[in-house]
Amino acid sequence: MSRSTKPATVLGRAVVAPLARLLWRPEVVGRKNVPKRGPVILASNHRSFIDSPTITLLAPRKVSFLAKQEYFTGTGFRGALSRAFFSGIGAIGVERGAGAAAQQALDLGLARLEAGEAFAIYPEGTRSLDGRLYRGRTGVAWLALTSGAPVVPVALTGTEHVQPVGSRMPRLARVRIEFGEPMDLSGFGAASSGRARRQATDAVTAAIQALSGQEPAGVYNEPPTTIVERVKRMLHHDDRGDAQPD
Repeated sequence: MSRSTKPATVLGRAVVAPLARLLWRPEVVGRKNVPKRGPVILASNHRSFIDSPTITLLAPRKVSFLAKQEYFTGTGFRGALSRAFFSGIGAIGVERGAGAAAQQALDLGLARLEAGEAFAIYPEGTRSLDGRLYRGRTGVAWLALTSGAPVVPVALTGTEHVQPVGSRMPRLARVRIEFGEPMDLSGFGAASSGRARRQATDAVTAAIQALSGQEPAGVYNEPPTTIVERVKRMLHHDDRGDAQPD
């Protein structure tokens, strides 16, 4: 972490974390499973915009994660506030996309791991609109096999009620985060092997599913291309009986 972002991150955790705990009364399970030192990848399910702040504020150590570059390029007071907030909670600005943009994002994460830091990633790629756990993309395995860092599976519950997809303002709801036991993926093979990356990623996704209890989707989470498809996913989420917790 650079000298310029470290004070902001410390301040963000010192100010925002206690406020988050007061408002959402989170239940944190398995904090001891997160290594106190050295590189570690936190691989989580993804159900809400609020997931990344939740992980970085409730983890027992500072965590970096990727965020849209737009959060850092705004102007005026609103732009300055956005930069301060996202820098304060450990976000790294990156251009979104496939190909070179995707590799750049992984390279940024790898740099953090090589610096001995904790880095959070969502194997699903994008948020689940229907509550199911989607097939993991192999970037998480590439990072782990390239860096040698262990992977801690993470399960978030309740964040989809704090800030449902499409909602601009967070709501009051109980949040639960569980950190699973660290996974050493080195036994799957080299990072250059597509089979090793695929099998390692599937193992990580299975560990996340065991913690979260989500229904496996069995397919990749591709963004809905039409309004009809988006509504169908939202209705599927409602049909599963998910309700606002007490």
